[in-house]
Amino acid sequence: MTTRVVHPDRVSGRALRCLAVSVGTTILSAVVLVTLVLALHVGPAAANVVAVCCGIPPSYAANRRWTWRRSGRGSLAREVVPFWVLSLTGLALSTVVVAVIGAWSVAWSDAVRAIVLPVAEAGTFAALWVVQFVLLDRVIFRSAHAAARGPDLVVPSGPVTEPAIRAASVPESATASPSRTPVAA
Repeated sequence: MTTRVVHPDRVSGRALRCLAVSVGTTILSAVVLVTLVLALHVGPAAANVVAVCCGIPPSYAANRRWTWRRSGRGSLAREVVPFWVLSLTGLALSTVVVAVIGAWSVAWSDAVRAIVLPVAEAGTFAALWVVQFVLLDRVIFRSAHAAARGPDLVVPSGPVTEPAIRAASVPESATASPSRTPVAA
C-alpha cells in the first residue's frame, strides 16, 4: 500500500491549510457568539457581527502567511480590501441566518441554543468555503508567477480534435502569417 503525501505548494496542500485556518476561526467565532448571546444577552445578529469580525484578522494573517506562504507587507488594494470584502459578504449572509435561527429558537434552552446558533453560523460559512477558497487561491493570493503565466486551463470552444490540440499548444506568434507573401520560384 502506498501513501500519498500532500505537497505543500499544490492546490490540495493550500486547500487543507485554508480549511484548518477556517476551522480555527470558526471555533473562535463560535465561542465569542455563544458567550455574547448566552452570557451577555446580546442579540444573535449583533453577536454574530462581533464574533465574525473577531475571526477575520487572524484568518487573513494565517491564510496569507501559512496557507499561501506570503511574507512582508500585504498589498492593501490587492489583498487586504478584497479579503475583507469577501469576509464581510460571508458575515452578511451568516448574520441573516443567525438572526433567523436566533428568533426561531428564542424559547429554547440555553444548551440547545449554544449548539444551534454556532451551527447556523458555521453552516453558512461551510457553504461558502469552496467559493472563498477559489477566490483566495486564484485571485487574492495568486502568485505573481501564476499571474504572468496566464490562465491554468485553456478550454477549446469547438470540438476537440488532434489539430485543435496542436494549434492550442503553438504560440500565437508562431502561427501568425508573415507580412510578405512568398514569391514562387
